[in-house]
Amino acid sequence: MKKITPIAVLLLIIIGSFGMTNKVEASHSWGSYHWARTANPFTLQLGDNLSSTWKPYLSTASVDWTQSAVLDTTIVAGLGGKSCKATSGRVEVCNKKYGRNGWLGLAQIWISDSHITKGVVKVNDTYFNTNKYNNPNEKLHVVCQEVGHTFGLDHQSEDGSSQNTCMDYFSNTGTNANNTTSTHPNQHDYDQLVTIYSHFDSFDTSFFSVNKSNNRVEVDLDNPSAWGRAVREDAEGRASLYERDLGRGGKIFTFVTWAE
Repeated sequence: MKKITPIAVLLLIIIGSFGMTNKVEASHSWGSYHWARTANPFTLQLGDNLSSTWKPYLSTASVDWTQSAVLDTTIVAGLGGKSCKATSGRVEVCNKKYGRNGWLGLAQIWISDSHITKGVVKVNDTYFNTNKYNNPNEKLHVVCQEVGHTFGLDHQSEDGSSQNTCMDYFSNTGTNANNTTSTHPNQHDYDQLVTIYSHFDSFDTSFFSVNKSNNRVEVDLDNPSAWGRAVREDAEGRASLYERDLGRGGKIFTFVTWAE
């Protein structure tokens, strides 16, 4: 047997430690997609189309994400209407009984080349009105995560474990209903946002103006059949990311949090 020298052992420890660190702190950006802006921090408007029971969760998520060094969020009156239509330059946040279609919450972003031009967050009261999901921690987890997706963030983990961030797949239901470890962003989320928004653009897509064209796609984006092709599956074998090609560099991406 070949003898392993102390130097070789040290090298194995260093390599192993690097591998573990890389796994835990891996990039979780959503492709290269980002809001175009000319300076940091930039301000992104969150349109409040929510019922009174959901407003506190959006407020908490907005405060949490505004702790980022590169972006601020501000809550404004919603323009999404009953159908939660997307509005250029901002993110519309909505709740409704969307039916037993399998999804608990979703985030959708409209892309022009690599730039986000508008976004939508939806939470499904059909499930959140049931005993299983009707608890504050699960509601905050989903709202915080879906809003985070509209910045260009991906999940930190999809294996169901808690990474102490709302950007994981931990479920705050059942015996975990009182667990608050996955209800807010963590430092890695803030660090990832700094990486995503480390460069500047020559124009701004995060500025809402009534003179902007909304370029709306009149399809039922609540329906999974309208989301396009499945891009990635989660640990349960269900697609969690979809892509719909609009042509001419335009796309709609849909991130899904499934009900169990």
